[in-house]
Amino acid sequence: MTELPRVAVVILNWNGLDFLRRFLPSICASTYPNLDIIVGDNASNDNSVSFVRENYPQIKISINDQNYGFAGGYNRVLSSLDQDYFVLLNSDVEVEPGWIDPVIQLMEKDRSIAAAQPKILSQSNKKLFEYAGAAGGFLDIFGYPFCRGRIFDSLEVDSSQYDQSSEIFWASGAAFFIKRLKWLEMNGLDEDFFAHMEEIDLCWRLKNNNYKIMYCAESTVFHVGGGTLNAESPFKTYLNFRNNLVLLQKNLPAGKSIVIIFLRFWLDFLSLLKYLMDGKPKNALAISKAHIYFIRNLNRNTVKSRKIPKHTLNKNGLYIGSIVWDYFVRNKKTFTSLKKTF
Repeated sequence: MTELPRVAVVILNWNGLDFLRRFLPSICASTYPNLDIIVGDNASNDNSVSFVRENYPQIKISINDQNYGFAGGYNRVLSSLDQDYFVLLNSDVEVEPGWIDPVIQLMEKDRSIAAAQPKILSQSNKKLFEYAGAAGGFLDIFGYPFCRGRIFDSLEVDSSQYDQSSEIFWASGAAFFIKRLKWLEMNGLDEDFFAHMEEIDLCWRLKNNNYKIMYCAESTVFHVGGGTLNAESPFKTYLNFRNNLVLLQKNLPAGKSIVIIFLRFWLDFLSLLKYLMDGKPKNALAISKAHIYFIRNLNRNTVKSRKIPKHTLNKNGLYIGSIVWDYFVRNKKTFTSLKKTF
């Protein structure tokens, strides 16, 4: 009998003691037989490390000397691991016992599959899709990410409408499966992102190398969401707008990126005005700071980008349209109501 691939579930923790208390029991109840569970700690000061040591001696612990964010934290923890698959799992995720097996089976069937995610539902309302991932991530022509089951703030009820596994554009960092060799080939996550959209960048780089990103409908997890930064945080606004521009510069062909980023600056300006009208000047200022960072670091990110031959581009999961226009003007609130041009 062929031995099952070795899987490492890695939970990056930063002062997440409450989440570890709530959700480690479900993770430790996972039925996949060839499994290691690792908590990577980003210099927490809330006794979460001592809690894991005292209550879960079977869990391995890797401690970073400071908070390197999502990207840097995972890069450091995963650099010492040699399992066949890595699963990057948020600390605020509850899992079902058999959640790993279907994803590994799906990825083992096709050597070109590099990464995948399960179905992600809300932990507080398990009938709803969750914001960060839902039934797989997509990207529109202006670089706006959205999901099957979630477009902007509109969440769908899970009524089995997305119960077919299929190729997507990006997999959520909340429960992110990746083959170790592909992780190494891409040099992991881009640490300049710090947090937010780094998994989209990694998936896009994989797709530019003609690998597939998959959604596995046979596996389900439940995500709290917003465990580190709430939706109204100006710092989160800054990261999202900054990282989205860097994402476009790095991964689009050079000529196209100039046009798209120019248009995005104007769309971002509209977002800035909306924040001001809504009485959120700190969020508006965050957008300005994101643009300033982007301009100052043009050369730095140009070095990271590379010429992308057209024949290697895997465009599956790219929405040939504007999700902003479709959502706010055409009132398309669900994935199934969108144009079928992916």
